[in-house]
Amino acid sequence: MRPAPKPAAVDCRPGFRGVIRASFGPDHVPAGCHTGELPHHDLRFDAADPNSLQDLRTALAHSRVGVRLVLAGPPADVHAAAAAAAECGLMDEEIILVREEVGTRTIYCGHCHTPTPTTQPPGAEVDCRGCGTTLSTTDHFSRRIGGYLGFSAYAEERP
Repeated sequence: MRPAPKPAAVDCRPGFRGVIRASFGPDHVPAGCHTGELPHHDLRFDAADPNSLQDLRTALAHSRVGVRLVLAGPPADVHAAAAAAAECGLMDEEIILVREEVGTRTIYCGHCHTPTPTTQPPGAEVDCRGCGTTLSTTDHFSRRIGGYLGFSAYAEERP
């Protein structure tokens, strides 16, 4: 696998007001959003890892009120980046999510709060990578944590 090109987050000049388009995935396809007359700043990342999320936070820190953010890619990456943007103060109305319909989803264990990546659909069972509990996955999504809630699939059967 070839390394991702270095994102140009530092090129987002202080006071930037326009559209920041962040794309995630190996193809580095620009986030599909026509900005019209608004200036735009493109960021491309392999995945929403701590380094790429920090680069996104840096770009947002240089922006001004009125900036818009478009996030495109696999659901787990898009949601992690949206949670990071919310931490920076962006409101839901300022963020556009362009999720691929396939890809990894992040399930958060309601017991140990560990994120577990999965490609299983809602309603399927996955084992928590933190505490080993078999989790039933839901379609209940938390924007704050950037993932779906998982709960013990067999809680009623335990003594």
